[in-house]
Amino acid sequence: MDLHHLRLLRELGDRGSLAAVAQAMHITPSAVSQQLRTLQRSARVPLTERRGRRLVLTEAGRALAAAAIEISTALDRAARAVDDHLDDPAAPVTVAAFHSAALTFFGPLLGRSGLPPLRFADEDVPQAGFPALAADHDLVLAHRLAHSPPWPADRLAVVPLVREPLYVALPARHRLAAQSSLSTADVAAEPWIGVHEGFPLEGVLTAVAAAAGRPLDIVHRVNDFTVVAALVAAGGGLALLPGRTGRFDPAVTLRPLADLPVERHIDVLARPESLHRVAVRTVLAALRETATGPARPTGDSGA
Repeated sequence: MDLHHLRLLRELGDRGSLAAVAQAMHITPSAVSQQLRTLQRSARVPLTERRGRRLVLTEAGRALAAAAIEISTALDRAARAVDDHLDDPAAPVTVAAFHSAALTFFGPLLGRSGLPPLRFADEDVPQAGFPALAADHDLVLAHRLAHSPPWPADRLAVVPLVREPLYVALPARHRLAAQSSLSTADVAAEPWIGVHEGFPLEGVLTAVAAAAGRPLDIVHRVNDFTVVAALVAAGGGLALLPGRTGRFDPAVTLRPLADLPVERHIDVLARPESLHRVAVRTVLAALRETATGPARPTGDSGA
């Protein structure tokens, strides 16, 4: 049964004539009759009958008209519930992020006043796994290399947050630390600490090897940058570390690659409908404000 047809039946019961219903609904009396006949085909008993020149409701028609009132009321209540949900500034917001972004953004967000309740989750996934996280979280902080394929904008809202340089991390006591910048030839023969396969920074190490014309000696594979920095400080090898996010051991020095400048994009991914919520937009605005801080100098470990 069509809700509009049910409404016409109710209006006929309340207004008493086809002409009155037509005038109220801004359609012709013949259109009212045609739509009531369509409704009648879905019922097993007559819904209307003729009394003289008037068309009135039968007992079954009056029962269905009463049910139409209940249906309209329920639908209106449902619509109001959706509006209340969308407009509630205090509704909880879930935010997922990879580790270094979580370290950078979760604390400052908790420290801000005026935000809705926040529910955080750390998600260490390959680059291809970030879009799927938007099904379970309102906002997802994701990262990809600058030359990587873009996020699927046909099904996700993508909000750029940070373009972050990536630097070679080496012990402060390392012989290369005295240089203001490094080349791929400088670092290609060193032992390296890489990420697991499928994670964004893996492509940079592949590019370094290609530019140097030799494979890299990757002795450790660790995704957590805090652990990576500790290994670098202990002399476990060189690594790539971000220049804006993360807090690292003071014994770690960061230097840019002069012949292979690299950066990653940190973006916020969300299902488009999530951004209809006032609370989600408020948290997104806070994320963007937090992201406007300056990048660390390349000689600063970020401790």
